Amino acid sequence: MVTPARLGSDLVLVLAGFLAGALNSVAGGGSFLTFPALLLHGLPAVSANASSTLALVPGSFSATWAYRREFGKVSGIRPLPCLAAALAGGAVGALLLIRTPESSFEALLPWLLLFATLLFAFGNRLAARLKGRVRLGEGLVLALLFLGSVYGGYFGGGLGILMLSLMALLGMTDLHAMNALKTLLGGSLNALAALMFLASGAVDLRAALVTMAGAVAGGLTGASLARKVPMGSLRLFVVAVGLALTAVFFARFR
Repeated sequence: MVTPARLGSDLVLVLAGFLAGALNSVAGGGSFLTFPALLLHGLPAVSANASSTLALVPGSFSATWAYRREFGKVSGIRPLPCLAAALAGGAVGALLLIRTPESSFEALLPWLLLFATLLFAFGNRLAARLKGRVRLGEGLVLALLFLGSVYGGYFGGGLGILMLSLMALLGMTDLHAMNALKTLLGGSLNALAALMFLASGAVDLRAALVTMAGAVAGGLTGASLARKVPMGSLRLFVVAVGLALTAVFFARFR
């Protein structure tokens, strides 16, 4: 029997997923909404993180499809080695999360949120400054991509910004090509991580699917609404949510 409390909690998940799907299609940062909503739903922190990852996977691949024509503009690095590095790193990160005790993850959570928020707030500026100024060899960039993907599989907030910065270090300058590669890599490693989370039992499947339904709807219809809001305002909103969550979790878990 569905109780009013359960129905209300499900509606919060749908709304969080919808807003996250819309945000991810234009600015990123959707996990800042789905993760706390899943915590509010009553999930433990590790399960909430794993369930949020699964819920947002379809949106990642829809974005990859939207950028499909831009892959021909990718230059300076081979996409397949990048994909291999991202998948390997994502698998390691997911395995680390699965094996992290709940209490240890809760202790790390405020720092992860702080890092993700700062990355989201300042990562674009860093990528813009690096673009065309500092160049690293493909091997070093792949190694850094692997390490970044470990973080992505483990937590993942701000991963897209981190990947854009690495592509800038490689000398890529076409933003559309960079976004195309970013969505492919991020979506692929998140899909692999989600499968590992499912196999381990870390995902609350019902909560993830409810959130996913909202996220898919948000990605399809909410983007048009989100685009009417200035990008700066959207990013400021995400950063404000991230900072508020960081403060709450420092107070709760430290």
